[in-house]
Amino acid sequence: MDAQRTLRRAISCVGIGLHSGNKVHLSLKPAPVDFGIRFRRTDLGDHEVPANVQHLAGIQLATALSCNAVSVETVEHLLAALVSMSIDNVLIELNSPEVPIMDGSSAPFIYLIQEAGVKKQSSPRTYLKVTRPISLSRGDKRIALYPSDQFKVTYSISFDHPLLRHQARTIDITEESFIEEIAPARTFTFLKDVEMLRQNGLALGGSLDNAIVLGETGVLNNALRFEDEFVRHKILDAVGDLALVGYPVIGHLVAHHE
Repeated sequence: MDAQRTLRRAISCVGIGLHSGNKVHLSLKPAPVDFGIRFRRTDLGDHEVPANVQHLAGIQLATALSCNAVSVETVEHLLAALVSMSIDNVLIELNSPEVPIMDGSSAPFIYLIQEAGVKKQSSPRTYLKVTRPISLSRGDKRIALYPSDQFKVTYSISFDHPLLRHQARTIDITEESFIEEIAPARTFTFLKDVEMLRQNGLALGGSLDNAIVLGETGVLNNALRFEDEFVRHKILDAVGDLALVGYPVIGHLVAHHE
């Protein structure tokens, strides 16, 4: 029987909000059994936002949550790190609407969790096991869940760009595979989109240090961490978003994005 897990001790970091460009103080704190993953906005009188799909507020550009008019945005990279490290119960405190972007991947959050340590708790984990296929599509995006003996993800992307074109990967998501193969993959964007976002007051904290930026013919900043870093980051985002079901998933997630 698997036990629920939380952090052994509290740990904090400081980063920049991707869209606001503001400095963000973030703390991860141990929480009791059945607490789940919750965000607490310390700048708004300690209002909490549970990390579950009932509080999903937006999926444009980043995943956002909202509860009682209190919101938190860009949660997917942190959630992916937490669920991949089997953290069931944690309180996330931040003094801003945005989780800091860090280097655009989950690797800095993995480091925080490892430094804080993990503690087993007294109650068993509850899993969501997929017993029959379920699928949906919207425009050029498709996603499905199939029965499987473990949690794995298949993701494929197709973009009209010389460096992207078509990429696909299937991976069994374990703590080890996520840390080594998925967590370091950074978010990516196109230079033309960055310019448009900034004209609209967004991506003010974006830089060549926290995203892969693609020009017309190639990457504008440092070298890729993986040849297929783009599809690996899509897997990272999918793992983080699926965390919002509230339970560890046993199933095969298959997604495609053009």
